[in-house]
Order: sequence, then C-alpha cells, then structure tokens
Amino acid sequence: MARSPQTHHGRVLRTHRLTPHMIRVVLGGDGLHAFGTDGYTDHYVKLLFPIPGVAYPTPFDLATIRAELPRDQWPLTRTYTVRAWDPAARELTIDFVHHGDEGVAGPWAAAAQPGDVLHLSGPGGAYAPDPKADWHLLAGDEAALPAIAAALEALPAGAPATVLIEVAGPEERQTIDSPGSVELTWLTREAGQERPGATLLPAITALDFPPGTVHAFVHGEAHAVRDIRRHLRHDRGLARDQMSISGYWRHGTNEDGWQSSKAEWNERIEREQEAAPFS
Repeated sequence: MARSPQTHHGRVLRTHRLTPHMIRVVLGGDGLHAFGTDGYTDHYVKLLFPIPGVAYPTPFDLATIRAELPRDQWPLTRTYTVRAWDPAARELTIDFVHHGDEGVAGPWAAAAQPGDVLHLSGPGGAYAPDPKADWHLLAGDEAALPAIAAALEALPAGAPATVLIEVAGPEERQTIDSPGSVELTWLTREAGQERPGATLLPAITALDFPPGTVHAFVHGEAHAVRDIRRHLRHDRGLARDQMSISGYWRHGTNEDGWQSSKAEWNERIEREQEAAPFS
C-alpha cells in the first residue's frame, strides 16, 4: 500500500513580487515543524487549495480527506518547487508564476496576506547537481526557474554550468547567485509565439558542448522537453542517467489534466525515443 503523503501547513510571513509575473511567498509557523528536505534542488510540494463551501476535518489531513470525502470535494492540488527551505528559521519559500486571474495558485499568491494559511503535502524530489560531472546543462522556462536557481546555488565552487532560461520578456529576468562558473543566457518568447519553450531547442542545438561528462537538468513545457530530450539522447549521445528531464506542465492542459496523464505521456515518449535509431 502506498504511504499517504504527510500534510503540513504554513502561515504567510511575507510576499514579494520578484518580477511582473513572479511572486515569492515565504511561509512559516508551527505547521511546518515536521517538514524537511533531503538535499535535492528540485524538491516540490503539492499545494492544497480547499473547495469553497466544503467542511474539511480538523486537523486538515489529506489522507483523512481522501478517506472520508467524495473525490469532487478533495482540495485542488497544484505542484510547486521548493525555492528554499531554512530549517533553522522554519521558513519555506515558494515562487509563483502569476498571469492575472488565470489558474488557482497564482491568484492566491497575488492576494496572499501575512497570516494566511496554505496547506501542502510533500516534499518530493530526485535531482541535485552531480559534483562528479565535468559540467552542467540547465534549461527550462519560468516554471523551471525556481528549481534551476536552487541548483545553481548548490553547485560546487567553480563548477562550469551552461544555463538557458526562457521568459516572457526582459523584465522577467532575475539575479541568481551561484558559487559555480555560470554562463547564463536569457531567452525571450516573441509575442504570438506558438508554444512556450520553443526557443530552448534551437539554443541547445547551437551549443558547442565542452569536453567531459555533462549532467543535464531540463524541465518545463512538455512538448519542448520532449524535443530537447530527443536531441540530447540521440544527437548528443547522453545516457539516461546523465539527464533529469521531464515536463512540468503541458501547453493547452491545466494541471489536473496534465497530472492525470503525465506518467503515461512520459512513458510513451521514452518508449518511442528509446526505440528510435541513434545518430
């Protein structure tokens, strides 16, 4: 039997708009006393947004809710990266992409006030920069930006890293500190661009890969990630264990739809790409 995820809750301590479309929310309080991370830089949590009008058990516990309430009364779940966790201060930082009234989590973050409560479960995670790699490749869109920033902050001193991040415009760029030797390129989506992430593949294809073993982290829009995975695997010859690569979201599908199909999508893409002949 699968273990039920542990439920936590944090109270909003402060918020800060990092860019026009990125909001940082810092949570704290005793509801995070059992929260902890395992050293991964792509740690993620499931944020739990109650359905208005539904009476939930006290304490708010996801396993109890799933056992006692019909599925249509379960909280809405949204997956977000842990931007930072400070166990001494017991502060959890999460960065939210905000596009007006669109979605659930973004509008919540835009309206969040100190003292507001956010329920969450997790964390999960599986990636951290390999200190034995000769160099690192990190690429993604805004959804992957918090995990990329966390990875850059965790690089060994002087570790070479090539970083490509696609954002909506120059105003969405952020300052990211790193002890590594980082070459960061910001890519900008053009107005009316057919699909987010489309600038990443040509930029990666044009790279002159340094010698040595690379450890790659590529996350973001699922179609873009699929195309980049094919290029890295077949054209660049990277082994599967050299890559952390997955779609964080899929254009045209909300998170409920994406999460319900993500495992099948990833399995199908890997099966198709591994069956194709290598260059």
